[in-house]
Amino acid sequence: MMDIHQILKKLPHRYPFLMIDRVLELEKGKRIKALKNVTINEPFFTGHFPHRPVMPGVLMLEAMAQAAALLAFDATGVELDDKTVYYFAGIDAARFKRPVEPGDQLVMEVVLERSRAGIFKFNGVIRVGQDVACEADLMCTMRTVA
Repeated sequence: MMDIHQILKKLPHRYPFLMIDRVLELEKGKRIKALKNVTINEPFFTGHFPHRPVMPGVLMLEAMAQAAALLAFDATGVELDDKTVYYFAGIDAARFKRPVEPGDQLVMEVVLERSRAGIFKFNGVIRVGQDVACEADLMCTMRTVA
């Protein structure tokens, strides 16, 4: 549905902070399914943890937020520019169910639950295979900066 070249046109994030490799499905204004391949080359594995590399939970939340941003930008027709920023406004009910290790493939499913007054509320789930690795309710907002 969307390859890395299209994602780079839509998100301002770049290495080492771009957490989406591909969009598998996108249902306008409703849901997105995106993919992140986790490799041993990720810079965070150097220190988290050298003896047993595990992806930090906050980066799983960031990956979900980036998928949510792609969904919100698509739903609103907003194009990436230097004046539009997309921020976390809140994270609720975050749960981490299994460690994510090198070689895992994260499949993120994010559903837009509502959008009001520039605040978007999403429910997100990350799976590795059939196992839930992370789930959370995310609130995000778009702002124009000078």
